[in-house]
Amino acid sequence: MTQQALRIVTVVGARPQFIKAAAVSRAAAHLNAESRNGLRVDEVIVHTGQHYDYEMSALFFGELSIPTPRFNLGVGSGAHGRQTGAMLDGLEQTLVRERPDCVLVYGDTNSTLAGALAASKLHIPVAHVEAGLRSFNRRMPEEINRVIVDRISDVLFCPTEAAVENLAHEGITSGVHKVGDVMYDSILGNAELAARRSGILSSLALAPKSYYLATIHRAENTDRAEAVREIFAALGMIDGPVVVPLHPRTRKALDRHAVGVAPQVRLIAPVSYLDMLVLEKNARAILTDSGGVQKEAYFLAVPCITLREETEWVELVQARANFLAGCQRGRIMEGIEWSRQWRAPSGCESLYGDGNAGRAIVERLAARPW
Repeated sequence: MTQQALRIVTVVGARPQFIKAAAVSRAAAHLNAESRNGLRVDEVIVHTGQHYDYEMSALFFGELSIPTPRFNLGVGSGAHGRQTGAMLDGLEQTLVRERPDCVLVYGDTNSTLAGALAASKLHIPVAHVEAGLRSFNRRMPEEINRVIVDRISDVLFCPTEAAVENLAHEGITSGVHKVGDVMYDSILGNAELAARRSGILSSLALAPKSYYLATIHRAENTDRAEAVREIFAALGMIDGPVVVPLHPRTRKALDRHAVGVAPQVRLIAPVSYLDMLVLEKNARAILTDSGGVQKEAYFLAVPCITLREETEWVELVQARANFLAGCQRGRIMEGIEWSRQWRAPSGCESLYGDGNAGRAIVERLAARPW
């Protein structure tokens, strides 16, 4: 007996979510092509417009072969309340019109929160990819988003055993599935493509392993003048060029706080996903406050110095793949010294699955009931 197609609305709004959604969208396309057991998924992608710069949004869809979003809410940046409220308004109208069987949200952004809230209030089941992650720092907006979304989700797709345990400690055990990490799927599917297509090293006149790569965007670092100054002072002390694809929030912070930038620190425009993979793979070390970049560094066997006091990816610290430096220049320079002695740990499959998380997510959703 042929099962009725599962209709999903996927909500995305920021670059890391585009990467994660691409892995699941590809898996849905493969499942539909195989038509196994009558399972089929019809996906409608809604882009909130949280990242509205072309390099931070539209380019990713073409590069990753993600279906063009059927709706773009065009919300843009702004204060948390205004931004989330605008998303809720637009998503509610879209969900009423589309009438999906479930809403799929990713990660921990305001788009994630708005998608889950809008669906929950309309009594539409919510599925959360990257459920169960915790930094245990409630001052981070992302941590608040994670906790709330997990509480109102019906299906919780966890990337690691630690995430499953976090949910269990909070009394959440129903609908929880450990599926692995969709970003590992993406690395496996795109690393070779990036090496073939990207010309970023040539365009920047960089030789492999001749430079460091830094990304800074979190509010805890960009909103505090002291943090921004300490981080960029440390970047200026590093023994080699430091390439910084500059997030719009960080560019504004540099101007607002009148932060000086050393000559060796090369500020460049945001880059595409494939270019970023090449920059990451060929860096001597990566300095970042991004959760996704921490994992990409691990997958690509590059030492990672995290510009935060804690991380939701605790297993990377336990595996000695990640050095928690915070934002003080002395501690950051300790991280640089650590990176010089670093040796890549083995066994990323044991931490993040086998590269088939997207397929596991799609098959679990399509099989129903949840």
